[in-house]
Amino acid sequence: MMPKICPDLQNLSIKPTLHHECDACIAMGSTWVHLRTCQTCGITLCCDSSKNKHATHHYHETGHAVFISAEPNEHWAYCYEHDSLNPNAF
Repeated sequence: MMPKICPDLQNLSIKPTLHHECDACIAMGSTWVHLRTCQTCGITLCCDSSKNKHATHHYHETGHAVFISAEPNEHWAYCYEHDSLNPNAF
């Protein structure tokens, strides 16, 4: 059975990743593992596998809940608010 995809991830209009760096990590002289792009404001930040977890911090600070993977050949979207994943969002 497929998990239910939340309304925020259904019919999502994708804001593509245009920037392939985590500016927050760069500003602090750090590195990242993978990148995620906020679908509200378009900022690209590091994932929870990265030590700084800037995408999650961005969600908690702004309420911007929907992110897509900024990694090549990954096409999923995730909603923090509903803890929901759409594995084939785009």
